[in-house]
Amino acid sequence: MEFNDLKLFLNLCETRNFAKTANQNHMSPSTLSRQIQRIEAELGVSLFVRDNRQVDLTEAGQAFISFAQKGWTDWQSMKLQLRYQAEQQLSGELRLFCSVTAAYSHLPQILEKFRRLYPKVEIKLTTGDPALALSLVQNQEVDLALAGQPKNLSQGMIFHYIDSISLSLIAPRVACLATQKLQQKNVDWQSIPFILPVEGPARQRIDLWFKQQKMKHPLIYATVAGHEAIVSMVALGCGVAMLPDVVIKNSPMQSQITYLDLKSPITPFELGFCVQKKSLNKPLVRAFWQTLE
Repeated sequence: MEFNDLKLFLNLCETRNFAKTANQNHMSPSTLSRQIQRIEAELGVSLFVRDNRQVDLTEAGQAFISFAQKGWTDWQSMKLQLRYQAEQQLSGELRLFCSVTAAYSHLPQILEKFRRLYPKVEIKLTTGDPALALSLVQNQEVDLALAGQPKNLSQGMIFHYIDSISLSLIAPRVACLATQKLQQKNVDWQSIPFILPVEGPARQRIDLWFKQQKMKHPLIYATVAGHEAIVSMVALGCGVAMLPDVVIKNSPMQSQITYLDLKSPITPFELGFCVQKKSLNKPLVRAFWQTLE
């Protein structure tokens, strides 16, 4: 007798209906009937009285219920115990990469869940320019990276969505060239200095905005690796920038910038984890990926 036989018996005791029990267990009524008959043959007694209208338990069936309940409960407990022991045995180093902002905006809750399950795993976290994320994963310098989803994901890579990231165009509050230009009735965007990220989803969004504004040669004050420093540069009056809202809101310089109203909203980008498919064969990487799901 298999443990699943106990589950089928208990389900049938509850429903007293072969068709309903069979449907709940994704099988045909005839298959269920054969399995119940096999249990009865093994026990040497009839467990159910069947007729065209109902299914009732025999005395032997009533007696068998307590055994089946205990057997099924013990089996479930044992599976959980074995699974827990296997999870506790996972140890080693898992290498993650994300931006400075993501390290306190999105990563903490993910790591909290993972560490509850796998407390012996050591997390080696590297932070930096999110534009580097994919190359670091591809070059196997890190196991997984939290970054914006690229337009074209490289072959052999997969992406797991975490959140949608909105963007805003920001300007300095201090008196400077940019604020003077922005106060004009008809803003000449071509003459306003912009601070741009080197690459990545935010850069893609602002390049698209340049095209929409028909700005063939925007005035570029600087291109900067990483988003956090750009907020400071805007606050200091170096120019304007388009950045993820999560970066702006978590910046210590937030009170020194202002949001610019745009006629059309900026399309958000998707934030998530990138990993090489082949890396999911590694127990630590696979365990982390499963916690995301």
